[in-house]
Amino acid sequence: MIERLDKILERYNFIEKELTTQEVLSDIKKTKEYSKELANLEDLIKCYKRYKEVLNGIDEAKELMNDKELGEIAKEEFNSLSKEKEDLEAQLEILLIPKDPNDDKNVIIEIRGAAGGDEANIFAGDLFRMYTRYAEKQGFSYQVYDSEEGTAGGFSQIEFIIKGDKAYSFFKYESGSHRVQRVPITEANGRLQTSTATVLAMPEVDDDIDIEINPNDLRIDIYRSSGKGGQGVNTTDSAVRITHLPTNTVVTCQNERSQIQNKEQAMKVLKARLYDMKLAEQEKEAGAERRSKIGTGDRAEKIRTYNYPQNRVTDHRIGFTTKNLDRVMDGDLDELFTALRKEEEIRKLQGEESDN
Repeated sequence: MIERLDKILERYNFIEKELTTQEVLSDIKKTKEYSKELANLEDLIKCYKRYKEVLNGIDEAKELMNDKELGEIAKEEFNSLSKEKEDLEAQLEILLIPKDPNDDKNVIIEIRGAAGGDEANIFAGDLFRMYTRYAEKQGFSYQVYDSEEGTAGGFSQIEFIIKGDKAYSFFKYESGSHRVQRVPITEANGRLQTSTATVLAMPEVDDDIDIEINPNDLRIDIYRSSGKGGQGVNTTDSAVRITHLPTNTVVTCQNERSQIQNKEQAMKVLKARLYDMKLAEQEKEAGAERRSKIGTGDRAEKIRTYNYPQNRVTDHRIGFTTKNLDRVMDGDLDELFTALRKEEEIRKLQGEESDN
């Protein structure tokens, strides 16, 4: 591990030096690339530097342990530093796990009402509020691309982007089927009903990712917007529907005021969808990596139950349960997201150990 860390430290120092040279500073693409790599290594390097300080401190404490005057203090220092050494080694193991290259990206989320009719659409609206409240608490922003409101409230479908530092890393575990158990406001007899909504979370595709789309593979339809968007949005043919013929992937965008803006946003979503398909294909081929993931990312996979009578949320993939459903639905997702992240770290560590 030390040899590996020394090589990473050497790389970090090299990049730090390069970022002061005129040659790199005059190259915007290179500067951005190096700055991003430096930022990704920062936590690891900080932890490793402290680890080296602790090792030196342990050596110094050992030398003083037999000293008549300083022996007791040295023993205390040795015990304290030895404990810190163990903690730092555990941290370094986790920090050395290869990071998901998409973690730094924005996230595109699509929510659909599924089984349960009006109640499923209302629940889809609840999930949208839950995610956007959490995003706001994190200082993120969001923008709706396309939506279809349910007749009794909520959404039969809504698609939006959340923008912020490492946004995808927070929401990447959300793809799958979410199940709600409650007495619907639409239920006159007060009977408990189970309904579902599906979620798809995808990293936004930026310039770092090469997704080629042949214009000849696209069918683009223009139609009149039906959603909200301010004065004039419903009086012009500004909504855009793009169909990627080889995969039969359909994307619509109607929440921007102009046809050009809607087309740009729809292309972003299409690229994200095609990239998501590409990732799923790669994961099928890489068995160990797939096993380390939390869930399959498939819409059909039941990942979580929201039980209103018991004020309970259960994530079935990791066996996590909290009795704070009211707070969760209000966007308090830290406890849940932390549990998912820790479980994936454990699985990745176990995967690395089995590979060695």
